[in-house]
Amino acid sequence: MNIMIVEDEADIAELIQLYLQNENFTCQICRDGITALDTFKSFAPDLIVLDLMLPKLDGLEVCTRIRQQSGVKDPYILMLTAKGEEIDRIIGLSTGADDYMVKPFSPRELVARVRALLRRSLRGEQQVSHTYQTTHFTVDLDQRTATYTHGGTHGGEPKPIELTPLEFDLLATFMSYPGRVWNRAQLIEKLWGSDFFGDERVVDAHIARLRKKIEPDSAQPSHVKTVVGVGYRFED
Repeated sequence: MNIMIVEDEADIAELIQLYLQNENFTCQICRDGITALDTFKSFAPDLIVLDLMLPKLDGLEVCTRIRQQSGVKDPYILMLTAKGEEIDRIIGLSTGADDYMVKPFSPRELVARVRALLRRSLRGEQQVSHTYQTTHFTVDLDQRTATYTHGGTHGGEPKPIELTPLEFDLLATFMSYPGRVWNRAQLIEKLWGSDFFGDERVVDAHIARLRKKIEPDSAQPSHVKTVVGVGYRFED
């Protein structure tokens, strides 16, 4: 699998590359945001390790532009930041990153995070063809597509929903068990696996981002509802 490392500090980039290549990943290093966007088109990475602070174009903008591109491979994005404030992590996730790590970090932990993200992709490829359908939504696990059906046959043509890989897996998880209440730990185990090392509140950021894409009013969600003190429940 191809991994693009976008990091302007040469020693950090080369350390990441060394550890990932030892795990038999093919790596490409980019030192600034503009080069990263150009390389993305030709290298077609399965995953991007993306630093937040970059010359020419910062990591948030790189992440946003990659997620806006259609007709190309949609990679997992692991964002790196030297800042520890929670707001930076949430902003990073809101632009389309799937996970984050704060510098300084353990290279072994980074490899574990990478493997956890990519393992979700492999599990999806091995999955039997299946479709989840409710009144407003259809999720095709085989094609990895999600559509909004406008309330059934009387509300117009189905509309594709543009989701990141993790947002898709999150919606599919909710739709696989309508009405079930999921707590953060259960969603992390389902989506990231046992290799997850981060803050459980990362789930809240992804829930907020999913709501913005599927809810008529994300401030008053009607599909992904909060169960106070417990977790989240999908209703349709």
